[in-house]
Amino acid sequence: MAAQGRGSAARGNAAAVVALVLLCVLLHGELAESAVYTVGDRGGWSFNSGSWPRGKRFRAGDVLVFKYSPTAHNVVPVSAAGYSSCSAPRGVRALTSGNDRVTLKRGVNYFICSFPGHCQAGMKVAVTAA
Repeated sequence: MAAQGRGSAARGNAAAVVALVLLCVLLHGELAESAVYTVGDRGGWSFNSGSWPRGKRFRAGDVLVFKYSPTAHNVVPVSAAGYSSCSAPRGVRALTSGNDRVTLKRGVNYFICSFPGHCQAGMKVAVTAA
């Protein structure tokens, strides 16, 4: 009887290992499909970036790279309201490296430059990820 119990536990452990391996394979496949996009292409993050997403298909998990001069610009993730009004909520942390990477979430992802007048002059982008 004791041997039968051990065999049952071993089968349960084997099933758990197989499930874990399958989960890892699925997760790796999801990550392997992620694409990396440079906002503004060769021109980088700059004024009039709003039309840059046109014609591109983004997915949740894709990565946007914002390349810019950190002494002249920044990147601030904002809500739809912040995008429309060109305002960042208090306490939000601006990205300031000049080579920022942001992973897209499902839905619309909004970004602005919070330097005075920059967003109003077109330095903002909205990217929709499926």
